[in-house]
Amino acid sequence: MIMLYTAFIFGLISSFHCIGMCGPIAMMLPVDRTNPTKKVSQILTYHLGRLTAYGSIGFIFGLVGKGFFMAGMQQKMSIFIGLAMIVIVLVPEKIFARYNFSKPVYRLISKIKQSLGSQFRNKSYKSLFIIGLLNGFLPCGMVYVALFGAIAMQSVGFGVLYMILFGLGTIPMMSSIVYLNSFLTVKTRNKIQKAIPYVAVIIGVLFILRGLGLGIPYISPSNMSLFIRQTADCH
Repeated sequence: MIMLYTAFIFGLISSFHCIGMCGPIAMMLPVDRTNPTKKVSQILTYHLGRLTAYGSIGFIFGLVGKGFFMAGMQQKMSIFIGLAMIVIVLVPEKIFARYNFSKPVYRLISKIKQSLGSQFRNKSYKSLFIIGLLNGFLPCGMVYVALFGAIAMQSVGFGVLYMILFGLGTIPMMSSIVYLNSFLTVKTRNKIQKAIPYVAVIIGVLFILRGLGLGIPYISPSNMSLFIRQTADCH
């Protein structure tokens, strides 16, 4: 499915945004600095925790997408999600900042941050997994955009897979930052981050085309038959 490829690509591009948001967490990971092999396994454990978090969220939002699919609203929802993706990346963050969307779950987020801080004192694999897990549940604009994609998959399995692929796309950059804290100049990072909105808009347009049902194979099937066929293939 072409839309699944967009998840990995968006994860790869948005990981440059993650440098600023989650980079400090990656740099502070309690990994073994003297044993290269152990260090790699510890970093992978951290990423496994992140992927578990993304997959769990994908499961929940995949259920939501499946509900819309069963209600026969898949095409309208695909158009709405495409538009939402575009709006999120194009509207300046300062406008969203006027509204505290996180207020209803502020206490929960605070507890996650507190738990995250306590795990850095322990160098066990369990702690590294928990750090990744909690990291994955922290609010992030790029994750929100990916979640719209998970809903548009209109399948629990594909919703989980979409978020996992998104997470896999962020691994190369998030791993590199552990080894080379300043391997990219600020100027280079800014240039790459400017590409994120363009990628998100392209993905949003693909979802809109999918919902319009223009009869374009794999991109805009006339009756969303691609979703139905691929769902059948999974059984």
